[in-house]
Amino acid sequence: QVQLVESGGGWVQPGGSLRLSCAASGRILSINGMGWYRQAPGKERELVASITNGGRTNYADSAKGRFTISRDNAKNMVYLQMNSLNPEDTAVYYCIGGGVRSFTDSERDYWGKGTLVTVSS
Repeated sequence: QVQLVESGGGWVQPGGSLRLSCAASGRILSINGMGWYRQAPGKERELVASITNGGRTNYADSAKGRFTISRDNAKNMVYLQMNSLNPEDTAVYYCIGGGVRSFTDSERDYWGKGTLVTVSS
């Protein structure tokens, strides 16, 4: 069974930085796109950043210039470096693996359970 597990969330003061990691495990053949979404209290889940298996990236306007997404295809991991954090970045951050091909299931997307990021003074 394919699983995605996030780590690296926590509390940080405004202006601080955090690095999120997401590890995909299981009998994985390949992962097409990977990315990060977030959901703040009372708001809908929104895309933060995504990256293809070829390294092409896409960012939400709110993340441009502050966040950097990267991935290690050999390890099936994706990262999100977040700098200059502000209280509006407070949310649960979810990792997604898109177009995952595995020995155990047909091609599909998988979500992690999320990691909480709190930005406050």
